[in-house]
Amino acid sequence: MGDPRRLRNKIERPKRLWDTSRISHDKGLRVEYGLKTASEVWRAAAELKKYRREARRMLSLSAEEREKDENKILTKLARLGIMKKGTIEDVLALEVKDVLERRLQTLVIRKGLARTMKQARQLITHGFIAIGGNKITIPSYLVTVEEEKGIAYMKAFDINAGVGGVEESSKPEEKAEEKQEEPAGEKTETPAPESKAA
Repeated sequence: MGDPRRLRNKIERPKRLWDTSRISHDKGLRVEYGLKTASEVWRAAAELKKYRREARRMLSLSAEEREKDENKILTKLARLGIMKKGTIEDVLALEVKDVLERRLQTLVIRKGLARTMKQARQLITHGFIAIGGNKITIPSYLVTVEEEKGIAYMKAFDINAGVGGVEESSKPEEKAEEKQEEPAGEKTETPAPESKAA
């Protein structure tokens, strides 16, 4: 039957966990991109580290050996939209922000489908956002350049509406006017209960 598959952890914890400058930098990214935990920043950093490590390996090879693998990494980065055009040296200049810009949560707000990062995250997790008609409920999903055009609402939704995307048709003033419009002359008095004589 065999041993069960061991899944590799996609997050690499920082070596200096309590470094003040790193904590403040991560906090700034969390606020800017509406991330829930620091592990989401670490996941993006681990993704970037993977590409940088591969770029460093290629730079150590000769030009003939590098040519074959160089196109693979540059094509993948171009397909993800992390880096449009460039050389293998440009991969080393990439930052965590470049990866975070390709998250579904970020692209939803950039396309105007949500007003805030928090609302974008909520719409995705509640199943209101789809890519090419397929519902995606993962805010950290890395969207390719081809998929970016297909980002839309899964269900009909108005971000300017009230709770649940349904516009409240009557305002409190209108409700008060409706109560006053009841016919005033046709008031019926309820008969008083008869008292029993002993």
